Amino acid sequence: MVAADELPQDLVFVDLETTGGNAAYDRITEVGIVRVSGSSLVEEWSTLVNPERSIPAHIEAFTGISNAMVAGAPRFAEIAPLVRQKLQGAVFVAHNARFDYSFLRTEFHKSEMHFSAQVLCTVKLSRRLFPAYARHNLDAVMERNGLSCSARHRAMGDAKVLHDFWFKLKRELPQPRLAAAVQTVLGANKVPPHLADMVDDVPEGPGVYRFFGDDNVLLYIGKANSLRTRVCSHFAGDRSEAGDGRWTNQVRRIDWAASAGELGAMLRHAQWIKTQQPLYNRRAKGQERSYTLSGTDPTEIRDIDTLDVVALTQCCGVFHSEKDARKALGDIARAHQLCLKVLGFEDGPGSCLAHQLGKCKGACSGKEPLVLHNMRLQVALSSLKFKTWPFPGRVALRERGAQGTELHLIDHWIYLGTARSEEELAALRAVAPSDAFDVGIYKILVRHVARNPRLDWLDLRRPGEVDAVDRVHAL
Repeated sequence: MVAADELPQDLVFVDLETTGGNAAYDRITEVGIVRVSGSSLVEEWSTLVNPERSIPAHIEAFTGISNAMVAGAPRFAEIAPLVRQKLQGAVFVAHNARFDYSFLRTEFHKSEMHFSAQVLCTVKLSRRLFPAYARHNLDAVMERNGLSCSARHRAMGDAKVLHDFWFKLKRELPQPRLAAAVQTVLGANKVPPHLADMVDDVPEGPGVYRFFGDDNVLLYIGKANSLRTRVCSHFAGDRSEAGDGRWTNQVRRIDWAASAGELGAMLRHAQWIKTQQPLYNRRAKGQERSYTLSGTDPTEIRDIDTLDVVALTQCCGVFHSEKDARKALGDIARAHQLCLKVLGFEDGPGSCLAHQLGKCKGACSGKEPLVLHNMRLQVALSSLKFKTWPFPGRVALRERGAQGTELHLIDHWIYLGTARSEEELAALRAVAPSDAFDVGIYKILVRHVARNPRLDWLDLRRPGEVDAVDRVHAL
């Protein structure tokens, strides 16, 4: 343990080159390590790594590392014990350290090896020491500090720059100031000791997670595209999630469920929050009581919980209160010169006030036929109308990722669950149709369909409707 006014003595300056930016999907192509003890250089070591997949052209152009260069290089599994040995027992120093540390932990996990270390990010250290500067990427740090690099964007070249930056800070800054900044950065993502082993087991990649307190009370449910990074962020010194400081010290246990991709994480997150009701989640939009405008009579405001999915396809909009629904209808009426009196906002004899001001086309006075007025009303509301289910019936949306393939079973915007095996799929297919419409799930699915015009889906209409077939369709 390093005293608050002392600097760590054993450090490894690390840089990686990879096939891309996601530790769950991409692989390492080069490792560079510079190890020091106090003021002494212990070792410089680097190696190319066969990523067991193609290096994208834009990454090759950026790093200069080609597929031909790594073809004969060792796979990470072959060098994992050696790399861990070179990192062991030292503070792990990297620029944007979360990136490098996540990649290495993921690769060690694939090799069934445990690795953890104190992590010192030089981006955060630079920001802490020099807050007046806006830019703290490696090029900016080099320029400000007069540092050079003979092999920029190569692992050993960039690792040496970090080494040089560290020793320049040691030479030019008072030790108490540098030590205070280092201790702040080292503690920024410090996980409580009783959770450390659990957090170490959390993988990178998409999924959902849960925090439990004493007596197994469920405190919080979260989702992430990078599980481990997100879980650790709750314990960050700056508490990136507003209000985390009120409850993170109550966490006694963590569990998680990895997913193939973002859709699975979002669906399970919404489902878990609604069914498990954690103490500290903000109420998600769509989880509270919601209202809609009837499509047959827009002046009628309906409670969404009382409607089935067929009736909802004739309705317009989602509102958090009857007051919000009525205000929206009034705003639409004024924007389209519809009659507020016909819509029930005004009563009494004669034409409405808007007609007298030239802002109503006269449905209240007989000047505009009610049929035409109602047609214009329907057109004005069309953008708010619930989306029609775009599939022939019950389907499974297939999502592929580094964690495998998942099938999300959906029946007319209602999420029934996710299958990862033939047995799970068979069990979900046996589930009876449900009228449990959920606004949050509906919004997630509508966005997903809109952003993905070509969806990979399995037709799961129930027996007697059609035989199940695989399809990839453009909707």
